[in-house]
Amino acid sequence: MTGKRRLPPWLRMQRASGESYTMVKNLVESHHLHTICTSGNCPNIGECWNAGTATLMILGDICTRSCRFCGTISGRPLPPDPGEPERVAEAVRTMHLKHCVITSVDRDDLPDGGASHWAETIKKIKELNPGVTIETLIPDFRGKTEDIDMVIDARPEVISHNIETVRRLTPLIRSVAKYEVSLSVLGYIASRGVRAKSGIMLGLGETEEEVIEALNDLYETGCRIVTIGQYLAPSLDHMPVVEYVTPEKFDEYRKKGMEIGFEFVESSPLVRSSFHAEKHVVK
Repeated sequence: MTGKRRLPPWLRMQRASGESYTMVKNLVESHHLHTICTSGNCPNIGECWNAGTATLMILGDICTRSCRFCGTISGRPLPPDPGEPERVAEAVRTMHLKHCVITSVDRDDLPDGGASHWAETIKKIKELNPGVTIETLIPDFRGKTEDIDMVIDARPEVISHNIETVRRLTPLIRSVAKYEVSLSVLGYIASRGVRAKSGIMLGLGETEEEVIEALNDLYETGCRIVTIGQYLAPSLDHMPVVEYVTPEKFDEYRKKGMEIGFEFVESSPLVRSSFHAEKHVVK
């Protein structure tokens, strides 16, 4: 939902239905799992679920933060479910995935931010699915490298952390996260020899100069993969859309990102963090 503004034609989305969509929906429900596809009101849920793919979300579906752009529920979460890592691994096997994307809510209520649960989930996926590759879309863990190390040491192939927006707008839309902390997280991931990835949203009132600055900031951390997509407000209570950026402008940013030196730049209105994720494991 994006208020009363009419969506431009390039933001028309595939209907969430079909045999594969139903299969993924039933699988998620039967394994008592959560997905960012539903919790985050992703516009690509029809396309992705019809293709038999989903981004699984661990550590529950209640976030300890209340960012103004995000549709995930905020509040006091339940304790981590010790059986969740095994169920996620089984779901990956049932879906016959060669590559999977895992994300989570923020868990500032936990001493390690949920890092140990992250590590156990990655371990179980790899144990039950030999040869599978994994992308982890992680929170900032408040910049604590000892927590980030737990995820790194579990050896996912790609670790993603989104800066979400440009420097100036970060305090307006992110409730706890800080721009510089996110950059430091990405820099630390890259320094450990892991493929670092990030993403930003457009349409929140950023300028072209600020977008280019953000791309340069990301590149300087060692991040080599970036996704750029259109922000769509989950409800009237969220940050309103300031602008619907044209596909042509997204393509300009894609070309600029490649000029800067990124290996992959996924840039179009409906791009989200996991868009073409399977391509980002190797160049």
